[in-house]
Amino acid sequence: MPSEATGSPKLQALGEMALCSSIPTQLAIGWTLRLAGWSPLDAEGNLQLAFVTALTILDTIALIALMVALMRSRRERPSALWLGTRPVPGEVLKGIVHVPIVFSIGAVLLLTMRALTPQLHNVDVNPFEALAGNSLRDAALLTLVAIVAGGVREELQRAFLLDRFERHLGPAWLGVVLLSTALGLGHLLQGRDAAIATGAMGAFWAVVYLRRRSSVAPMVSHG
Repeated sequence: MPSEATGSPKLQALGEMALCSSIPTQLAIGWTLRLAGWSPLDAEGNLQLAFVTALTILDTIALIALMVALMRSRRERPSALWLGTRPVPGEVLKGIVHVPIVFSIGAVLLLTMRALTPQLHNVDVNPFEALAGNSLRDAALLTLVAIVAGGVREELQRAFLLDRFERHLGPAWLGVVLLSTALGLGHLLQGRDAAIATGAMGAFWAVVYLRRRSSVAPMVSHG
């Protein structure tokens, strides 16, 4: 049956992408933490930094382990997907060079939207910024969350999802558009303008990965 022969790999790829989208792992881990007595919100209804930190670190560990397991089940090497063949020191340097580019993308988009479409700025205080509090400890924990969730988890995840999409579902450029849109929607909690800027930066990192086939440079600039 031709339809079955062509449909099975696509369905498998979609299933793996859904499984590694962070939604199932974060829901499961968040539910477990709440069962253990941890609340994501404090008495005033604000996010709790300790809960966010635990959720982020545990989700990163679970997601990476899941992606590795799925790749090994297909006899794929995680190092080939995430490190490629380029020397790591050169990719680290490339990531540092990309930092002002990424900053410019975000800043220009945010400033332009606030000037031309101020209605998109619908969140006055970014809830994740508020987590920093007034102490050095809170600021350090928030930095850890940003590096782990952004620099590490999202870039390894982006490479995995792009690889599955490109192999089984469609051209790489379409994967960049769809995945970056999904990434932006995932940041709506920070505001519509922040979601658009985040999606654009995600598209930049996706293109960098596809051009270099290494997650190192995107991880460095994102972190």
